[in-house]
Amino acid sequence: MNTLLIAVLSIAIALQIAYPLVEGESLRVLTLATVYWGAGAMLLHALFAYGARYAFIYLVVTFSFALAIENVGVLTSWPFGEYSYSPDLGFRIFSVPFVVPFAWIMMVHPVLVASRRVAGNWVFLYGGTALAAWDLFLDPLMVASGRWTWVVTGAHVPFQPEIPLSNTFGWLLTGMGLIGILHLILPRDRRKVGASFSAIDIFLVWTLFSGIVGNLFFFDRPGIALFAGGVFGVVLTPYLFTRWLGRP
Repeated sequence: MNTLLIAVLSIAIALQIAYPLVEGESLRVLTLATVYWGAGAMLLHALFAYGARYAFIYLVVTFSFALAIENVGVLTSWPFGEYSYSPDLGFRIFSVPFVVPFAWIMMVHPVLVASRRVAGNWVFLYGGTALAAWDLFLDPLMVASGRWTWVVTGAHVPFQPEIPLSNTFGWLLTGMGLIGILHLILPRDRRKVGASFSAIDIFLVWTLFSGIVGNLFFFDRPGIALFAGGVFGVVLTPYLFTRWLGRP
C-alpha cells in the first residue's frame, strides 16, 4: 500500500479505537473526524488503485446520491422511516448534515470492490446487503450517542428497539441502487502500479471486528454484537475467502 494511504487508514482506525474512551464534546468531534478520515482513506485507495477518473466520479455520484436520498428520507420518512439528525453534527445541506454523505463514501467503495470480486451479475444485490449489514452496527451506535433519533411505531431491528426495521430495508434498497449505478459507470480496470486490495481487507475486517468487540465489551450490547456481527460476517465471508485462498 502507498505510504500516504497507510497513514490515513491508520489514523482512521486509531480514531475508532478511541471512540469508546471519550465522551461529551470530545466524542462529538471524534465522531466527525472518524467519518472524514475513513472517507479520506477509501478515496485515496480509489485514486491509487483505479485512477483519478474513478475517484472523481465515485466521489461526486456517491455524495450526490447520499445527499439526495437522505434529504428525501428526512422530509418524507421514505425509505428508511421517520428520523431526524441532531444539530451537533454540524453544517447542513438542506436537512442533512454535511458529514453524512461522507459516511456513505467511507463504506461504499470497499463494498463495491468486494461485490465486484465475488458477486458476478449480482453485484448490486451483494453490495446492498453488505451496506444494510454494516448499518446494523452504525445506527445503534449513533442513536445511543444522540447523533440522530427515530420514531418507532412498528417492527424494530432485532436487539435494536430504538431503530425501526424499515431502516434496514431502506438501506438494502438504496444500497442496491447506488452500488448498481456505480457498477455500471465506474471503470473496473485497476492501475498497473497502485494500491492493492490490502487496504480494503483491513478496513472491512476492522469494521467487523470493532463492531463485535465494541458492542460486547464497551457498549454492553451483546445482542447487537452477535446479530450484526453474524450478518456482516456471513456477507463478508465470500470476499475474504477469495482474498485468502484466491479465486478458482
